[in-house]
Amino acid sequence: MRNISKISVLLVCAMIFYSFMGETHSLSSESIRNKFSDSLEKDRAKYVALILEKIKGKENLPVDSVFKGLKIFKEIPAKRLLAIMNFGYSRSLGVSCGHCHNTNDFASEEKKEKEIARQMSAMNKQINEILLKNIQNLESNPAIVNCTTCHRGQIKPALDLPAN
Repeated sequence: MRNISKISVLLVCAMIFYSFMGETHSLSSESIRNKFSDSLEKDRAKYVALILEKIKGKENLPVDSVFKGLKIFKEIPAKRLLAIMNFGYSRSLGVSCGHCHNTNDFASEEKKEKEIARQMSAMNKQINEILLKNIQNLESNPAIVNCTTCHRGQIKPALDLPAN
C-alpha cells in the first residue's frame, strides 16, 4: 500500500463506487481523474467565493491589511492573493484549500504544509531571481520555474519527464 499513490487509491475507489451504483458505461482512468479534478475545482471555487464575500469592499486593499498571518505576498491586492492560491498553488499541486489551510481559520498555522509552501516559494524565488539569471545562453528569456514545473498537478513532485 505504501507504493500506491493517493490518486491510484482514489481511482480504484471511484471505479468500485461506480460499479456498485450500476453504471453500465466503462470508466477510464482519465474520466475518473477528470471527475476528481472537477470536484477539486468546485471545492476551491466554494472557498474563494466565501472569502470574496467576507472581504467584499476590501478586494483591492493590500493583502496584509485584509488577511492575518501572512508572511509572503504582503504587497499585492487581497483579490490577487486568492487567484495566486487558487491557480498557482492549488491547481499546480492538484489540491484544494484544506491541504495547507484549516478552512475554518485560514490564518491558523496548524498545518505543516502551509510552511512548506512558504519555503518552496522562497526556493522558487531563489531559482528564478538568482540561479536562472546566471545561466548563459538560455533560449527562453526570462527563464522561469513555478510550482507546476515540478508538481504538474500532483502533491509529490513528478520525477519523470512527460513524453513529447
